[in-house]
Amino acid sequence: MYKEVLQNPTIRRLSIVQFVAYFGAWFSNVAIYTLILEFGVTPIINALVVAMYSLPAILLAPMSGAIVDKLPYKRFMIILLGIELLMTLMYLLVSDISDVWLLMLFIFIRMSAASLFFTAEMSLLPQVVSGEALKRTNELHSIIWSVTFALGMAVGGVATNMLGTSNVFLIDALLFLIAILLFSRIEVRVVKKKSEALGQMIKDGYHYIRSNHMVIHLMLLHSAVALTTMDALVNLLTDYHYKYIIAIPLAIGWINATRAIALMVGPFVIGKIVNTKNLHKVLLVQGLMFILWAFIEHDFYLSLIGMFFVGFFTTTLWSFTYTLIQENSDQKYLGRVVAYNDMIFMIVAVLVTMFIGVASKLGMPLSLITIMIGVGFILTSFYYRWFIKAYPEILKPKGDQ
Repeated sequence: MYKEVLQNPTIRRLSIVQFVAYFGAWFSNVAIYTLILEFGVTPIINALVVAMYSLPAILLAPMSGAIVDKLPYKRFMIILLGIELLMTLMYLLVSDISDVWLLMLFIFIRMSAASLFFTAEMSLLPQVVSGEALKRTNELHSIIWSVTFALGMAVGGVATNMLGTSNVFLIDALLFLIAILLFSRIEVRVVKKKSEALGQMIKDGYHYIRSNHMVIHLMLLHSAVALTTMDALVNLLTDYHYKYIIAIPLAIGWINATRAIALMVGPFVIGKIVNTKNLHKVLLVQGLMFILWAFIEHDFYLSLIGMFFVGFFTTTLWSFTYTLIQENSDQKYLGRVVAYNDMIFMIVAVLVTMFIGVASKLGMPLSLITIMIGVGFILTSFYYRWFIKAYPEILKPKGDQ
C-alpha cells in the first residue's frame, strides 16, 4: 500500500529523517517525564511542562507559515534540526525542582523549531505528491510517528531506568546529529518561492483563511484529534496508580508504546475503509473507546488493553482530516494554512492538557476526565454530520493530478 509512495526518492529520504528525529524526540520524552515526577511536581506543573510541547505552534503560527512560504526549504529545515539538537543538550543543565522553569524554556525553544520543521514538511509534501498518493504519504508520516512513538517510549523507558536521564539526553542529541547528516543529502526540488514582504504574506494568509470558511471548519474538525493529547493523563495515572506496580519510566514507556502500536496498526486495518461519507462513525467509535478505557484505566494491565483501542482509530483520523485540509487549500497559501491549522490543533491540545491538570487538582476522578474526552469525540461526530450537509462538495473524491 505504501511501497509506491516510497519509490519517490524525496519521500523515501524524508521518511528516514522522520524516523530518526521522531525516535529521538520520544526517546527523551520518557526521561523528561520521569525527571519531573521524581522532582515531585504538582499536577499543575506537570500539565505546564506538557503544555510547553504545544505552545510554540500557537504563538508562532501567524509568522511561521509566512516564513515557511518564503524561505528555501532545505537550508531552513537543517537549521531547525540543529536548534533541536542544541536544546536537547541543554536538558543536561536541569538538576532539581528549581530548574523546572528552565526545562520549560528549553522545551519551548526546541518545540518552536520542531513546529516550524513540521509546517515546512507538510507544506513540502503536496508539492512532491498529490491526490491518493498525498493521502498515503500523510498516513505513512503518521505511521512513522506511531512506530517511533512506540519504539521511543518503550526503549526510552528501559534506557532511562538503566542509564539515567543524562545519558538518554546525550543519545537523543546524537540521533539529531544523524538526522541532520541524512537531511543534508536530500534533493528538495520545488517551485521557486516568490520574493514577497514577510508582513504582507502574513496579512494575505490571514485574509485567505478568514474568507475560506470550509477550510476553517476542516481545521476545527482536525483539531478534535488533539483530544487524544494524554501525556498529562498518563503521567497522573502513573503517579496515582501504576508506580505501585511497576517503575515509573517503564509504566510511562509501556503504556505509550501500547498506544503507539495501535496507532501504527490502525491505518492498515481501516485506512482504506474510512471516507468522507463514514468519517462521523469513526469519530463516534473513537469517543466510545475513551469511555470504555475510563472504566479500566486504574488497573495497569487492563489499561494497556484499553489504551490499544483508544489509539486504534487515531492515526487514520489525523491523516484523513489533514489530507482534506491540504486538498482544499490554495497551494500558494499552504504553508500559512498548515501553520494556522497547527495553531488550532495545539490550542486544543493545551486546553485538554491544562483541563486534565486543573480538574485533577480540584479532585475530579481521572476516569471522569477520560469520559469527558470521549464525549468530546461524540460531539465532533455530530459536528461533522452538520459539516457535510453545509459543504456537500467535500464528499466528491479528489483524484490524482
